[in-house]
Amino acid sequence: MSYKQKFLSVFLLAALLALSLNTPARAFDGRSGDRVVIGADEVVDDDLYVTAGEFVLDGTVNGDVIVFARNVTINGTVDGDLFAAAQTVAVNGEVTGSTRMAGSVLLAGDKASLGRDVVGAGYSFEGREGSAVGRDLVFAGGQILLAGDVARNVQAATGAFDLRGNVGGDVKVQVGDADRGRAGLPPTMFMQQSPIQVPNVKPGLTIDPNASITGDLEYTQSKELTIPAAVVTGKVIHQLPKVDTRTTPQATSGQKVVGWVFDTLRAALSLLLIGLLLLWLFPTFVKGLAENLRTKPLPSLGWGVFAWVLFFVALFVVIALMVIGGIFFGVLTLGQLTGTVLGLGFLTLSLLIVGFVLVTTFVTKVVFGAALGKWILLRVNSPLAEHRYLPMIIGVLITLAVIALFTFPLIPGFLGGLLNFAVIMLGLGALWLWGRERMARRPA
Repeated sequence: MSYKQKFLSVFLLAALLALSLNTPARAFDGRSGDRVVIGADEVVDDDLYVTAGEFVLDGTVNGDVIVFARNVTINGTVDGDLFAAAQTVAVNGEVTGSTRMAGSVLLAGDKASLGRDVVGAGYSFEGREGSAVGRDLVFAGGQILLAGDVARNVQAATGAFDLRGNVGGDVKVQVGDADRGRAGLPPTMFMQQSPIQVPNVKPGLTIDPNASITGDLEYTQSKELTIPAAVVTGKVIHQLPKVDTRTTPQATSGQKVVGWVFDTLRAALSLLLIGLLLLWLFPTFVKGLAENLRTKPLPSLGWGVFAWVLFFVALFVVIALMVIGGIFFGVLTLGQLTGTVLGLGFLTLSLLIVGFVLVTTFVTKVVFGAALGKWILLRVNSPLAEHRYLPMIIGVLITLAVIALFTFPLIPGFLGGLLNFAVIMLGLGALWLWGRERMARRPA
């Protein structure tokens, strides 16, 4: 089987695997556009996937809602779970399942009914008076104003927490200090005008006298607070923030030298094992690359730099094609093809990155070592120059010894890194020239 046939076979197998992995277990309704609106009289009897600039749900979705948008507003009913990522997420209706949302500004309006857990992350979360969370509330971000009710527990890690509502379980919160003030301007200052007014929450922990906590209150803050009477039914536990007093000891000169020796030996052993394996499995391939590098060092260096740049261009092209393909099929509401394009794109990116790392880390140095070793043996007219393994072993050991010498820890400088980069460029260039020659030899 030719190399081209092998490549096409591997590609087709990868494509079939991606298609099989992206086949959905059930159907769903996919919508996209600048503004997507589900009207008040519209009912979606399926999971709903949305990508839009603005998404408004006034109707009913009998399934999960997964939405990525700039602004998300839920006024109707979600008979399932809600997953939302946007600059602003406002829930004014009912979500029977769990709610998971991330964004700059998050809001549970005065008529919001969130049936199960609520997990949020962002700059600000506000639960207005009248809002209800059926189970637990978990939030991590800049500030939280909770004036609504939470049936069970509240856990938060934030710089400012103002509790005005009722919590049926425990409250466990890590907050900043009230006297520390705000660290810079809020991120909403640098974003488009938010349709939701962001509350101004005082730094630190604030508990309204009309609030209630049926369980325990555990808060982590540097200063102990005076909790209003009759607010907490259970215990009040004050924790001091943990201060990391550990210091990383500076390595001595002897330790640096010992580490340098072990790193060099480890690199030498790894490269020799991989080089022997490559020469055993693909002797013609390795010797062809080494011969190109030995006879054409300057062209190899130039083409190596070109191949290095081309790799990053290829990554950008693959990412661009993924985005364009995802948007194109999303506009056509072909959700399955969108998933296939993204799956193939991520698979291609993974193969490119892994292959490039393996080639630049191991193959290029093995090839350079094989070319250097043969050149040295030819210069001394040794018959061992045609040995299958010995030139590579000699060249790799000399290459690593020189690079290690310039990276000795007691000698500051960048020559070791520059030399290592030059070796990689030479090996890449030899690989490029070998591939170009192979393609030129093939008949049309």
